[in-house]
Amino acid sequence: MWLGTDVDYQVAWDLQRHLVFDRANGAISDTLLLLEHASVYTAGPRAPLEHVQGELLAPLVQTDRGGQVTYHGPGQLVGYPIVDLASKGLGPKAYVRRLESALIEALAEFAVTAHTEDGLTGVWTDEGKIAAIGVKISRGVSMHGFALNVDTDLEAYAPIVPCGIFDRAVTSMAEVLGEAPRMDVVREAIARTLGERLGAVWTENPATVRL
Repeated sequence: MWLGTDVDYQVAWDLQRHLVFDRANGAISDTLLLLEHASVYTAGPRAPLEHVQGELLAPLVQTDRGGQVTYHGPGQLVGYPIVDLASKGLGPKAYVRRLESALIEALAEFAVTAHTEDGLTGVWTDEGKIAAIGVKISRGVSMHGFALNVDTDLEAYAPIVPCGIFDRAVTSMAEVLGEAPRMDVVREAIARTLGERLGAVWTENPATVRL
């Protein structure tokens, strides 16, 4: 389900919690929220404050996802899969591996060669990290998810230590390819590969969405 651009982080977070409750109670089926956030920095519960090293260009929100400090903003495709992992027999680690695999597969369709790094979460290219992942599992249902840099302003990462990693660059599809692919084409590819990797058939639930 495409929620659009300039989506407030808190609004999307509240919506996720509502959908997780409905999914856990069987009121809805697996749902994928896709969007671009208004500029915001987010930090997981264990993110060290010293990873904010300069003046932030947008508000900082303390969230309950896994992971440390990162940036969200225009040109970045954010995906929040609301998936009943318990029914699929998937634990947190296996789920994250499938998110990574789905992103790598989708990126390959745009001639972006991506991979995982031992001991690190997310998706990488030779030019740097291109997608961050931070999730939470509540009542066997996933929330939060991934952020893929399509045509993101990479200067927004300058005041932070992205995801707690000091010695690695952050990149985007636009930087790797020399130009940005169309966001709607990227999100269609991601939705398809995620559905295949997770065994999920995404359904639209417009009656549950109130942004």
